[in-house]
Amino acid sequence: MLSRARVLAAVLLVVMTASACGGRSPFRPKPEYEEEIYLALDGSATVNVNASIASLVALRGADLNADPHARVDRADVRRLFEGPGARVTSVSLVRRHGRRFAHVAIDVDDVRRLSALAPFSWSRYRFDARGDVVEFQQSVGRPAGRAVGNVGWDGSEVVAFRLHVPSAIVYHNTDGVQRGNILEWDQPLDARLKGEAIDLQVNMEPRSILHSTLLLFGATVVAAALAFAIVIWLIARKGRPEKAAT
Repeated sequence: MLSRARVLAAVLLVVMTASACGGRSPFRPKPEYEEEIYLALDGSATVNVNASIASLVALRGADLNADPHARVDRADVRRLFEGPGARVTSVSLVRRHGRRFAHVAIDVDDVRRLSALAPFSWSRYRFDARGDVVEFQQSVGRPAGRAVGNVGWDGSEVVAFRLHVPSAIVYHNTDGVQRGNILEWDQPLDARLKGEAIDLQVNMEPRSILHSTLLLFGATVVAAALAFAIVIWLIARKGRPEKAAT
């Protein structure tokens, strides 16, 4: 009985820790398809795609073999993501759940031009500075809808879109917030295959978190130096001998 209680307590601790950290639940399935954008305030970005080969075929119409047992050439995956204004920096392949998954990292000069690349052509991107905020929006449209046959999907698979925001967030339209400046939008794979709309919106401050931190640090240092100078002046003034009366 005591052993069971300890197990339940350990499980509860894990869940509470994950919730407190704002991280992904350890019981949540890993996405079958994930787009992750590290956005910069000048509009450039690093984009990571972590996806099964089957999902790249079904959702993005990739000319790859969706058979879980088929050999996949990294060069073919790299060519899929290459294009103007984009540089593929890494491609790796792993096996998970009996299926082949690809991890691709791409540097892009302008996030608004991502839709010119075939894998991202289902989305329209907006990145604009308006007054004292910078607005980002990604509207994801219909998938390619290519049949892949039986690849081991059981209906629990999800599609995820993650955004790493470079500055303080003013507004967003998702419940999936992780560690403050990381936002996530999830959708069941079945819904994505049917083309159900998903819209990502976030408004952010025009100054980066690092810039704001440095300003705060600088202001704190100046305030501390000023306070120290005042204390020294008061001590010196108090210790000065009074003039004799004439």
